[in-house]
Amino acid sequence: MASTTNDLPVYGNYHGYYNKRPPTNDRRLALVPRGLFNGKRVLDVGCNEGIVTCEIAQTLGAKRVVGVDIDDTLVRAAWKHRRSVWSQQGPPTARMSAAHGTPEAHGEESAHPDRRKRRRISHSDADEVDEGVYHDSAGPADYFPASCEHMFGPLPILNVAAPGNIAEAFPHNVSFRTADWVKSEIPEDAEGYDVVVAFSISKWIHLNGGDEALLGFFRRVSDVLRAGGTFVLEPQEWETYAKAKRMDPRLKENAKNLKLRPDHFEDELRKLGFGPAQRLGTVGEGGFRRPIDLYTKR
Repeated sequence: MASTTNDLPVYGNYHGYYNKRPPTNDRRLALVPRGLFNGKRVLDVGCNEGIVTCEIAQTLGAKRVVGVDIDDTLVRAAWKHRRSVWSQQGPPTARMSAAHGTPEAHGEESAHPDRRKRRRISHSDADEVDEGVYHDSAGPADYFPASCEHMFGPLPILNVAAPGNIAEAFPHNVSFRTADWVKSEIPEDAEGYDVVVAFSISKWIHLNGGDEALLGFFRRVSDVLRAGGTFVLEPQEWETYAKAKRMDPRLKENAKNLKLRPDHFEDELRKLGFGPAQRLGTVGEGGFRRPIDLYTKR
């Protein structure tokens, strides 16, 4: 499933998919245990326009997030979305002058210097200092309205070669690749991941490649996950296959030979060494109402 130019979203590569879902604060992520992504390397398979990918990278504390999708047009849209999200992010909430070693207070604190807390910059802080400014925390998301970008254009994203917290902060901690990840590796796979996210893609892998492709996908996830890593899966219900297969004669033909059902996914994953599924709940409306399951690699 290399990059596709097919007008029909036969891989589930819907353009404008998030016109039907909330563009921020994805409800599926709200079901995930708090802190799951904190400080972790994350792979988002089937990232579409990068909405979920950027949310994990910006607001859920991930150290590194890679989004991969089969559709190059969607991947280019994901890079654009990254810049848009960055343009709406506010300034750091606290800063420290490297020259003076004192906080540059904001708001009420600036009127009361005696309330400032002094902090000595240690060697471990060195890689957080950029041109004399210490960034204590990232700026808040959705700080500036989208109209600012429309009026003045998106903010530039500077290249960051420095190690440490600067390179691990949004937007430097997220990137995207075009690939058929079920069949081919990407360079980031070599280091492995702590979390793999697969939202709304199991049906499309299944219909395009049959049972073996889906099992192959599960094996790939197992291979790239580190021990103790987490697989977050949104399995699409069997009843939804009927409408999807009518999209293309090839999908309809493939569907005739499918033996696996979504109810079997847990058994197959446990054969690969995953623990029992944790049922996190069900979210969404209408045809988008689906369960979210979590598996831990033993």
